[in-house]
Amino acid sequence: MRVMLADDAILFREGLARILTEMGFDVTGRCGDGDTLVRMVHGDPPDVAVLDLRMPPGFADEGIEAARAVRAAAPSVGLMVLSQYVEVHHALRLMTDFDGGVGYLLKDRVSDLHVFGAELRKVAAGGTVIDPDLVVRLVARRREDDPLGRLTERERAVLALMARGHSNTAIATDLYLAVKTVEAHVTSIFAKLDLAPGEREHRRVLAVLRFLRA
Repeated sequence: MRVMLADDAILFREGLARILTEMGFDVTGRCGDGDTLVRMVHGDPPDVAVLDLRMPPGFADEGIEAARAVRAAAPSVGLMVLSQYVEVHHALRLMTDFDGGVGYLLKDRVSDLHVFGAELRKVAAGGTVIDPDLVVRLVARRREDDPLGRLTERERAVLALMARGHSNTAIATDLYLAVKTVEAHVTSIFAKLDLAPGEREHRRVLAVLRFLRA
């Protein structure tokens, strides 16, 4: 498999090139910035390009911009972006802007050579690779941003029965609660889902819709 590398840290770049060569990869080009990588890809597209996220001149998101240019020049090239830290917003751009054949890994993952080699092949074949630390961050962010995550288990049970069309009285019967307790739960659900006071039945419908879309 043919690989090109772009990383301004020369020790990391040359070390990775040597390791990949020893693993049986054909390293056909290496450079320290995105523009040079794009020119190399134009001349002789590899199977996969490995790019640092932050490269000259701005050390911001040059890796993603270079990845976009590489994909425009050679749509079949896999793109593996490496980063020193988990940067969720950049990773999300990568995963949403490209249709497969992409990966986002922390540089520390490269130390597991067997796994890294398999992930490069996966990306080259059109698959997607996401760093485990990024998955943890995304799950945590979703929990924080999801209003349903604010509900207690009891409130979720009440909302689930609301979604089945149960009245407060029917919910009270099913959950062995007093009607007043159910009403208190319903009021709490409205507040946690940021449903402003208004016609009660209208808020009930909106709460159910949010539950069904989750």
